[in-house]
Parts: sequence; C-alpha cells; structure tokens
Amino acid sequence: MKPVEIYFLNQKEPYQSIMLYVRSVILKTLPNVVERYSYKIPFYNVGKKPLLYFNVLKGTNYVDIAFVQGILLENDFPVRKDYNNRKQVRSIQVKSLEEFNEPEFVEVLKAAAFVIEKSKRAWFI
Repeated sequence: MKPVEIYFLNQKEPYQSIMLYVRSVILKTLPNVVERYSYKIPFYNVGKKPLLYFNVLKGTNYVDIAFVQGILLENDFPVRKDYNNRKQVRSIQVKSLEEFNEPEFVEVLKAAAFVIEKSKRAWFI
C-alpha cells in the first residue's frame, strides 16, 4: 500500500470519508495530476509543481484543502480562506460531506490547475 493510502486509512471519521471523497473528485477532474506523500500529508502536483494538499490541522474540526497558489484566485473564489495568515496558500475547509460543494470545488480546482501550469514556480513568496 502507498503511504498516501495509509495516511487516509489512519484518519478518524468523518475526516477519512471527506478526504477519500475529495481525492476521488481530484483524480476524476484532473486525470494527469500526480498524487504524492510529502511532509507526512497528501499532495497533488501538476507536473512537478504542487497544486494542493490537505490534512486536518491540529485544534480544528475540518479537513483543510489548501491550494498552494490560492492567493492568485482569491478574488474569483472568495469561498477559500486564509487560515492563520498564510502568505500564499488559501483553503477550503470541509466539516462534512453534506456541506462539500462539489461543483464549486471542481471549478476552483480547474482554475488552480490552469494557474499552476502557467506559473514559472509553485512557491513564489
């Protein structure tokens, strides 16, 4: 089993279900995305550049789906939040599958993939 799969299986509910569902949406929407395990969390890359990652932040009750260059899409997609004053990362925080807005997430995902493909580097700040 891959480290990413082990990571998902070690999560408590409802986080495990949320992560597995979001993962399926990512892989279905962006078939060329590369899933990898880095910094002890799952990352999704476009080419060699990280697009997003997710985990459960200590002291929170949601899955944090963090877009690496999220600040560039902040005006177009205000649903994304700046957790703890991050400089460039913006995230969608999901507490339950019922509140997860898949069509909106797919739209953000496609826009973020387009931005990262055109970017010269993933981390610019």
